[in-house]
Amino acid sequence: MRVYLDLLRREKDFRRAYLAQLIALGGDWFAIIPLLVLLPSLTGTGLWGALVLAADTLVFALVGPYAGTVIDRLDRRRVIVVSNVVAGIAALLLVLVRSEATAWIALVAIGIVAGAKAFAQPAGAAALPNLVDEADLPAAAVLSGASWGTMLAVGAALGGVLSATLGYTFCFVLDAVLLLGAAALTASTSRPFSDPAAPPRERRPVRADVGEALSYARREHRVLALVTCKSGPAFGNGALSLFPLYGAAAFGLGPLGIGLMYSARGVGALVGPLVLRRRATDATHLYGLLAGSMAVFGVGYLALALTPWFWLVLVLLAVAHAGGGANWILSTYGLQTVVPDTLRGRVFSADYTLATLIIAVSQVAFGLLSDIVPARDLLAASGGIVVVYAGCWWMVTRRLASPARSLTTVEES
Repeated sequence: MRVYLDLLRREKDFRRAYLAQLIALGGDWFAIIPLLVLLPSLTGTGLWGALVLAADTLVFALVGPYAGTVIDRLDRRRVIVVSNVVAGIAALLLVLVRSEATAWIALVAIGIVAGAKAFAQPAGAAALPNLVDEADLPAAAVLSGASWGTMLAVGAALGGVLSATLGYTFCFVLDAVLLLGAAALTASTSRPFSDPAAPPRERRPVRADVGEALSYARREHRVLALVTCKSGPAFGNGALSLFPLYGAAAFGLGPLGIGLMYSARGVGALVGPLVLRRRATDATHLYGLLAGSMAVFGVGYLALALTPWFWLVLVLLAVAHAGGGANWILSTYGLQTVVPDTLRGRVFSADYTLATLIIAVSQVAFGLLSDIVPARDLLAASGGIVVVYAGCWWMVTRRLASPARSLTTVEES
């Protein structure tokens, strides 16, 4: 922990950007958790909860290709600030969700928030190597990536508690306030979010910008492997929409219990990357760690479908998402060390777009199946899919050399 605390103490701009990221991510769960509990109670079906999660991911995926070109062309700090302001205003629309007839407003609001995040999140990942010295990048990447798990653990639990005690409207307003606060913190930084030595990019059609990034990924097989490894856990993430149904049917859970399930997921996503930080810098182990982390995710969900005890459910969720969190953050760090600054925004947008598109399709599929297939069986299916993907991905990528050598190749070319 001294490594992370020292980094936060020394790097003022990274500290502010990191706190802004924490606040924005925490705010998300003050909206999502109450919605996942509110919508089934208003509509009588789990489909609306699945549609909200799908809107959150599908809009992100659709906006991603355009967002990448903006992130590489404009000031990344300004992109993040504007995105958080738009998301904060959109979150206020959720207070209008009062009945089955107004459930559609939740999809509109979450869709706008997701569109804003499609700009803010890749911009933050692309900017990170510019906010810290090269020697600090591994610790900064793990700390920044683990912020998602940190705020899922905290925000999901608090979202469940506050929605049960203070009401849904309070949570939605709090989400808006937090997003606006994140925008203010990001605006207070001074260090460049892009490489100041890079020549300005000329304005070109979006298709040309996206084509340049895709061509680069096809040439660099290591980049292609790192971009596709998030897809494994993404296929299994459709199961997240099943938590309210599974918890209620198997254990009679309400908002607090459902919030604890999502919180356990966040604890795992936080712990996994922190445990593997030292090995993340050893490129010879990177691909094995990525494949193993996928397998841990899948096996955890397979076991989750079999357990009769709620306490063990929480443990298995933490273990599964320790694998998922390590997979996400280690692959992100690999891309940050390989991809040039001028392409980083587009590559990260493509990376996030692919993962979120798969998540959206998975969530819709599991949501539709939830009315005819028991949630427990669907959880087992999600785990099995990820285990199979992990094995296939490892067979294809196990011969790849280190990402560090790939960077040398790019610079020489």
